[in-house]
Amino acid sequence: MIWSDHPLSTPEVGVSVEPVRHRASGLAFALAAALFFGGAGVAARPLLDAGMDPLQVTWLRLAGAALLLSPVALLHWRVLVRRPLLVVAYGVFPMAGVQALYFAAVDRIPVGIALLIEFLGPVLLLVWFRLVRRTRVAPAAAVGVVLAVAGLGLLLEVWSGMSLDPVGVALALGAAAAQVGFFLLSDATGEDADPLAVIAIGSMVAAALLAVLARPWTVPWGTLAEPLPLGGAQVPGWAIALWLALVCTALAYFAGVGAVRRLSPQVAGGVAYLEVVTAIVLAWVLLGEALSTVQVVGAVVIVAGAFITQTAVPSGPAPTGTGGEPRDAEPGLVSAAGTAGTDPQES
Repeated sequence: MIWSDHPLSTPEVGVSVEPVRHRASGLAFALAAALFFGGAGVAARPLLDAGMDPLQVTWLRLAGAALLLSPVALLHWRVLVRRPLLVVAYGVFPMAGVQALYFAAVDRIPVGIALLIEFLGPVLLLVWFRLVRRTRVAPAAAVGVVLAVAGLGLLLEVWSGMSLDPVGVALALGAAAAQVGFFLLSDATGEDADPLAVIAIGSMVAAALLAVLARPWTVPWGTLAEPLPLGGAQVPGWAIALWLALVCTALAYFAGVGAVRRLSPQVAGGVAYLEVVTAIVLAWVLLGEALSTVQVVGAVVIVAGAFITQTAVPSGPAPTGTGGEPRDAEPGLVSAAGTAGTDPQES
């Protein structure tokens, strides 16, 4: 289905084709993204315990990803010319925006509540599609996201800290909105914008922006040369930083984009709650942070919500008619780009 007639789309035909939705491969990408993103907190813990500031660790993983992916950015530099708004927006919102706003929020409100508000992003995404793009949201996607939010509340036991600062709440909501940008922008990458190239250049933009807040010149670089405890072993600090940059950032974003393009933003948003479950389980296994009964119930509810959400995607590519359009497809269910003729550049 053609969803954009932007003149800077694919050079061959002048248009960008909507990604084919495919549940099996999409779930594989989503599970990989959940594992990679969810492992970031556990991997960062030794660096934080060694004295690094959270924003410094975040800058380190983004700058490391930018450095590792610099050959990709050089190879695909034309993406910056063809889709400058997409690339810059990807660095500003999903990469730098989520991180900076979240850390600013947790400075004012409890971590659990900040994380719960940030993960309202998929809910805001459903509202965006329903009210702004006026596309019908699959019931399974809506039910799954609601369940996932409820499970997240149980998992984080948010009732344990209810002192809310209005500015902190606003910052956390900003992080949620930036998270929405991740799903929309990931789905907007067309044939003329290689996802890995967008991530490579986007990470450079994000690292440059966060450098203002993280002040990399104050990073205790000597920590990277020291052995740090992780999962009962001593791991060099530089190896942990490399893992954060390569796996928890570069590969995580790549897998996340792959999940969005194969599942649709709405469905991928629901499945993305598995990231929180992964983070909690890894912290339990590697750091010995035990789960309470309520947290276990919350994790199960999140998994149930993610399972229900992914049923909104067909198990294989939609059959096509003679005109190349998905046959018997309902607008807004197969197409995540919105109604026909909607240009993602304008969303």
